[in-house]
Amino acid sequence: MSPTKRALILVLFPLLLLAANIRIYLKDGTYQLARDYKIDGDRMSYYSVERGEWEDIPVDLVDMKKTEGEIHDREQAEKNEKEQNAAEDKAERDMEREIKRVPSDPGVYYLDGDAMLPVKQAESKMVTNKGRQLLKKFSPIPAFSGKVTVELDGAHSATKVKNDKPEFYIRLSEEERFALVRMTDHKGNRVVEKIDVIPVSNERAETFNTVELFQHQVGDLVFKFWPMKPIEPGEYAVVQYTEGKVDTQVWDFAWPGSAHP
Repeated sequence: MSPTKRALILVLFPLLLLAANIRIYLKDGTYQLARDYKIDGDRMSYYSVERGEWEDIPVDLVDMKKTEGEIHDREQAEKNEKEQNAAEDKAERDMEREIKRVPSDPGVYYLDGDAMLPVKQAESKMVTNKGRQLLKKFSPIPAFSGKVTVELDGAHSATKVKNDKPEFYIRLSEEERFALVRMTDHKGNRVVEKIDVIPVSNERAETFNTVELFQHQVGDLVFKFWPMKPIEPGEYAVVQYTEGKVDTQVWDFAWPGSAHP
């Protein structure tokens, strides 16, 4: 045993002994600190912590209700603490297993029963009155004014979920926001977000048609989330973004509105 461990035991041992002590409450308002006690007829024997020996006292002098009540309360508190520690340990183990299920690559993953399926990242485009331009993360955003939309080509996603309360995991690539949005149609394409650009200053205000989520963090930059209410049939996307940067990353899916094999 290392000197450090031996020193730690020497420090903790008296505390452990103290924690095991019992207060024998007397009817005169005083108490005796005991390690243990037993009752034989009208006598109580207790091991005195102060004097280090067994002593006897008439049971009539002891406030048994208060003595046994405190012992019960302490035992219940210890039981509750053990149960809480066990629950916390289990939650930590469950969280570790959950984190390990999520692939290490940043992205969105759909929980299909016991399977963790990657959702393909979509190629979004910025649409202005001058045409369509591929929206690449970290690429320079050109100066423009007026209304702009971020869209996905085509009216429907190739990825279908199987129920109206789908569960997802997202592993973020960096500290950014994420949301679940319902997309709308625009000339046969799907609109992810709308952007209002203020002339002169070129400030951008982004608008998403978001779905309210339950979410909890299961690890560093890893979250599980699902809609608070059943979603309506339609086209949806999970987005990762930073407000004002117009650098939205998109993972699209659809809910057909019925069981999907």
